[in-house]
Amino acid sequence: MKQTKYNSYKTNSLPQGCKLCVKGQKMVLFVTGLCSRGCKFCPLSKMRKDIDSTYSNERKVKNFSGIAEEIKAQGAKGCSLTGGDPLLKLDRTLALAKKLKETFGRKFHIHIYVSTKLVTEETLEKLSHYIDEIRFHPDFDKDLEEEAAKIKLASKFWNKKQIGVELPMFPDKKEEIWQIIKSVQDTISFLNLNELESGEYSEKHMGKNYDLTEDGYTISDSIEAGRDLAKRLENSFPKLRIHMCTADLKNNHQYKNRLKNYKQMKYAKRNEDGLNVYFRCENIKDITDTLPLNKYYIDEDKNKVILAPSLVRKMIGQIKIEKVEEYPTSEREEAENEFLE
Repeated sequence: MKQTKYNSYKTNSLPQGCKLCVKGQKMVLFVTGLCSRGCKFCPLSKMRKDIDSTYSNERKVKNFSGIAEEIKAQGAKGCSLTGGDPLLKLDRTLALAKKLKETFGRKFHIHIYVSTKLVTEETLEKLSHYIDEIRFHPDFDKDLEEEAAKIKLASKFWNKKQIGVELPMFPDKKEEIWQIIKSVQDTISFLNLNELESGEYSEKHMGKNYDLTEDGYTISDSIEAGRDLAKRLENSFPKLRIHMCTADLKNNHQYKNRLKNYKQMKYAKRNEDGLNVYFRCENIKDITDTLPLNKYYIDEDKNKVILAPSLVRKMIGQIKIEKVEEYPTSEREEAENEFLE
């Protein structure tokens, strides 16, 4: 098992969904916060869990136009359908996937995360018209033979390279994961293991049952358990593509790369973390009347004046100018700001 440049670990090649994801080219389409399983380890925030709302990345959306705007702003080449459980709102999931293909073309890559609970042959057949890659999350509290049988249904509608299993890497579930993969290894081509994390909803359960690392939210021994399991699987199934996806990959590679892919603001520079860095002043007529028309514009969302850097050097000391570091996402959250002297 080799370490990647994204600080994760893999055997063989990554599936297409992961290749786009690590480059920040996947938009996350959160279909619904509703789920029929109620896992105690659920990583969702209280703002999303058990709430029937749809998000395009961080943007809460009520129609497809909001989703399309986010995809264009991010420059995404594909998206993941997740939740909650997208199958709990199957009609919505199918309608969104269909519209994505119609709007952005057949090459726009869509992968979906599904709980096995609601999987049926009929459901998978409907999904197969629009979904390029399906990732199953088996339930270890259920009969593993029945879980495997549901996953095997996918081979009727997708080829092997499009089918995989994805789940958190529980340090105490290595044997259960081994058994399920052994049962479905003729059906799937990849296994994606995510470093186990404690979330806002699950922190009490996680704190009681697992040891946390120094960062306070990832579970101790999760990565080590994943690498140990991967070695065992690699010896038995050498063609299986295994990826041990770390929290560091998500936070310091995938997320930063996504930020860097957003369209850059006029008169802004992008820093190494993907944030827009720009200069602004108050939107006051006495100020704007003195500025060259081609050296500024009005930021309607925040009612500020964005200044060209070349103008800033000339205006320091004459007007109050603020340097801002801001996330390029739809919320435009400000990470840092300071007034120049």
